[in-house]
Amino acid sequence: MNVIVNVVLAVQMLTALGMIGLILIQHGKGADMGAAFGSGSSGSLFGASGSANFLSRTTAVLAAVFFVATLALAYFGNARPASSGSVLENPAAAVPAGAPSLSASDAAVAPVVPASGAAQIPTK
Repeated sequence: MNVIVNVVLAVQMLTALGMIGLILIQHGKGADMGAAFGSGSSGSLFGASGSANFLSRTTAVLAAVFFVATLALAYFGNARPASSGSVLENPAAAVPAGAPSLSASDAAVAPVVPASGAAQIPTK
């Protein structure tokens, strides 16, 4: 399950970076970086409107993948745990396999009394 969450998170990050790059390359208001790469010229590979259609469709596909990855992360983040009981109801399950168990004499330890009388002054 942890591997799936890591893969979905990587996909989400890559699509976000891809969308940022494609939006900056597109020619238009606030995204004039595309003019430096010749996206506004008519002699490009896709023609005058072909590059705009290609970039906008690619951005739309990346946005859809980003939203699906976000929904998948929200689903995995809200998944319920495998056991449906309380730790207090089954204390044997809460102790790891290699941990030392407590005996009855270890459980009944006297409280620690401070050495100085200053710690025993009641506070309001």
